[in-house]
Amino acid sequence: MAWEAHSFEAWSRVGRPAEGGDIHASQPRAAARSSKRALDLLMAVTALILLSPLLLFVAMIVKCSDRGPVFYSHTRIGFGGAPFGCLKFRTMKTDASAQLTELLQNSPAARSEWEATHKLKDDPRITAVGDILRRSSLDELPQLFNVLRGEMSLVGPRPVTAEELPRYGEHIWAYMAVRPGLTGHWQTSGRNDVSYEHRVSLDVHYLNNWSLGRDLIIIAKTIPALFSQRGSY
Repeated sequence: MAWEAHSFEAWSRVGRPAEGGDIHASQPRAAARSSKRALDLLMAVTALILLSPLLLFVAMIVKCSDRGPVFYSHTRIGFGGAPFGCLKFRTMKTDASAQLTELLQNSPAARSEWEATHKLKDDPRITAVGDILRRSSLDELPQLFNVLRGEMSLVGPRPVTAEELPRYGEHIWAYMAVRPGLTGHWQTSGRNDVSYEHRVSLDVHYLNNWSLGRDLIIIAKTIPALFSQRGSY
């Protein structure tokens, strides 16, 4: 499948694939994408330099908490449907996968919540340190490296797993037309308190109304949203 971008197409058609299933005609203008990428690189490098003491401190705390790995890489779907390893500070116990399997087998309520959102509000797998990192969103700071590598953008849809992607339905092409974001409308609109359907509508609205100025506004709104901790778990 060809993914080369059309030089004169805006993001107004990203909600559906082009004829024949090729999404190249739904991708943003080359100039717009270049400016977005330049902003990503500039801000990611600046953030990593300024936040390097904090990153080192968090890494030490995670390592000392239970001697497990500092980072966790989870496979998500990125631009054009390509999988990539989305980085986070590890917030879960080292046997989290086994715990999840057992919990979903023994708790119908937990299984129902997981099937609806792919998250658990009271997740027994999360460590004490991990709970603090999640509520403050510090666990997602390593995704700045994903931004540098071109796998993510500062602003865009939150990266999803292959299992979640069908939830986008007819808007699946909208999600894959851009790089997933470190922040976006979902983070500034309530995060986990927002239904998945509303989350999809927010992503599609962003893609259909994109501008560099809008990205800067979302970035500015992210900081107070983090302090409010609304929907953070």
